Amino acid sequence: MATVLSLHDRGILTAVNSGASSLSFVGSGFIVLCYSLFKELRKFSFKLVFYLSLSDMLCSFFNMVGDPSKGFFCYAQGYTTHFFCVASFLWTTTIAFTLHRTVVRHKTDVEDLEAIFHLYVWGTSLVMTVIRSIGNDHTHLGAWCWAQTGRTGKAIHFITFYVPLWGAILYNGFTYFQVIRMLNNATRMAVGMSDRAYQFDSRTDTKALNRWGYYPLILIGSWAFGTINRIHDFIEPGHKIFWLTFLDVGTAGLMGLFNSIAYGLNASVRRAISERLELFWPERLKRWFPNSSRHRNQQQQSELVSLKVQDQQ
Repeated sequence: MATVLSLHDRGILTAVNSGASSLSFVGSGFIVLCYSLFKELRKFSFKLVFYLSLSDMLCSFFNMVGDPSKGFFCYAQGYTTHFFCVASFLWTTTIAFTLHRTVVRHKTDVEDLEAIFHLYVWGTSLVMTVIRSIGNDHTHLGAWCWAQTGRTGKAIHFITFYVPLWGAILYNGFTYFQVIRMLNNATRMAVGMSDRAYQFDSRTDTKALNRWGYYPLILIGSWAFGTINRIHDFIEPGHKIFWLTFLDVGTAGLMGLFNSIAYGLNASVRRAISERLELFWPERLKRWFPNSSRHRNQQQQSELVSLKVQDQQ
C-alpha cells in the first residue's frame, strides 16, 4: 500500500480517465445525435433517454478536460462534473418511475410530469453541488480536480454524491423488481389462454423487462469501486491504493458508455438507423435481405418503451 501516488501512477490514471471518458462522450453523444436527427424518436419515453445521454455527455466532457489549472478552472471542472454526474443517475430514476407508473399503476399522465422531472433532476443536482462546496478545498490531481483534502470535505462529498447515488440504485432496483413481477404474473395468466398471439406478446414483454432489470447494475458497476475507494480514503487518509483508484477511475468514466448502450441503443434507434442506411443500399443488396423490415418490426414489439409508454400517449 502506497502512501501517495507517484507521478507515473498519476499519469496512468490520467490516461485511463481520458480514455474512458472519451468513450462515454462518444457513446452518449451518438444517442443525442440520433434524437436530434430522427423525428420518430422524439417520444416522451426516449426524451428521458436523451436527457440522460446529454447529462452523460457533459459529465464525460468536463471529466476528460486535460490538465485544468489550479483556481477557477479547477473549481469549474470539479463542480460541473459533480453536477452532471448527479443529474445522470437522477435521470435513470425518472425512467424507472415512468415505467412503474405506466406498467404497474396504469397511468397515462407521465408526459405531464416532464416539468416536475426537470425540477427534480436539475434542482437536486444544483443543491448537491452547492452543498458540496462546504468544507471543500479543490486540489489538482492529474487530469481532473478532487475536492477531498479535508475530512469534512470528504464527508460532505460522500453525502452529496454517493448517498443519493445509492438511493437511486435502491429505488431503481425496487421499481424494476415490481415491474418485472407484474409482467411475470401477466405471463403466467396468459399461459392458460387460447390466444397464442397474446401468449407470444407476453413472453416478449417479459423478456424485455428482464433485460431492463439489469439496468441498476450499470450504476453499481460504475460506482462500486469509487464508493469503496472513498470509504477507504476517509478511514485511512493519505494512503492510496493504486489498483483500487485505477478501477474507480476506469469504471466511473465508462458510465456514459454503459448508459448509452443499455438505454439508448434499443430497437427503435436501430430501426431508424437501418431505414436510413437502406436508402443508400444498392438494390442487389436488398434482395439478400427481403425479411429485414419484418424482423425489425418484431424487434420493435419487444421494446418495453414502445409497448407500454409511447402507445398510451
